[in-house]
Amino acid sequence: IGVTYETSADELKRIPGIIREAVEAQQDVRFDRAHFHKYGDYALLFEAVYYVMSSDYTLHMDIQQAVNLILFERFAEEGIDFAYPAQVVYLARAEKSPLTSSARS
Repeated sequence: IGVTYETSADELKRIPGIIREAVEAQQDVRFDRAHFHKYGDYALLFEAVYYVMSSDYTLHMDIQQAVNLILFERFAEEGIDFAYPAQVVYLARAEKSPLTSSARS
């Protein structure tokens, strides 16, 4: 899960708990961990691990969807923004050099 670099430290600290709550709200799962994992190119990245206690793939996908929907709703309530690929370009005005001067000899 990636959140924007504008996410506050307090919000970052709350995210693992929000993830845990979303996972533990499901049946047939065992929560293992959720951590602020690393600084990505365009996002602050979290990693979550949980185990679905069934080999039924449809159940796995139902649980994954339920967790994702809870996270989507909770992040919206908390004002936490998911990150997406973006770049910021800074432009600087070039100083005039003698070669670009309009004065000619």
